[in-house]
Amino acid sequence: MSDEDKADDRAGERREMLRLIESEAAETAHWLGKQRLDPAVMEALARVPRHAFVPRREAAQAYCNEPLPIGLGQTISQPYIVAVMTDQALGGSGVGPGCRVLEVGTGSGYQAAVLAETGAEVWTIEALPELAAEVAERLETLGYGGIHCRQGDGAAGWPEAAPFDAILVTAAATAIPPALVDQLKPGGRLIIPLGPPDGAVRFTSTQRLLRVDKAENGGLSERVILPVAFVPLVTPPAEDR
Repeated sequence: MSDEDKADDRAGERREMLRLIESEAAETAHWLGKQRLDPAVMEALARVPRHAFVPRREAAQAYCNEPLPIGLGQTISQPYIVAVMTDQALGGSGVGPGCRVLEVGTGSGYQAAVLAETGAEVWTIEALPELAAEVAERLETLGYGGIHCRQGDGAAGWPEAAPFDAILVTAAATAIPPALVDQLKPGGRLIIPLGPPDGAVRFTSTQRLLRVDKAENGGLSERVILPVAFVPLVTPPAEDR
């Protein structure tokens, strides 16, 4: 057993999770346009204890390459999808450490933690008050206190912190929220699943994970990354808007 494994009894499970992500990335290279994800993104996933972001009853399954329920009808995304979204937003020739990233749909906080591990400064918005309070405490406890958390309407973005180098939306919208496009810096990237609420198995889903690039002149270009199946983007309760 390595020194790393002695200090972290789930390090081996994380390595296996990364192997599964790499295998799926190779299998979906025709969608992604490349065989491998950015090494910096994979290293970020290797450092985040996913078991700390799932309910205790799901802890044994934390490093399986699949989404898991976190309560209130929400899920923690499949690790492969987290890796792909992070890679599309920040990988390759994109923005690097120190960039400003907005996440819409904090959920368990796992995606925000992965983004923070890349060196990004992260702002994250959760619509559901119960999840928002819980995740802020979790992130602080796990050493991610530098992540800026807010409860509110993610479709409205975080205008006072804009513009952002990248924006990730972790729930399915029926259209791209205009406020998010406005808050994206020229040269930035928006990663968002679009489509109707859909519980179908991925690759038969009517949802598509979309990458939107904003040119220096403000023009937009779009590319479909993958077919996906996300829970729908939630609107906060009326009293919280």
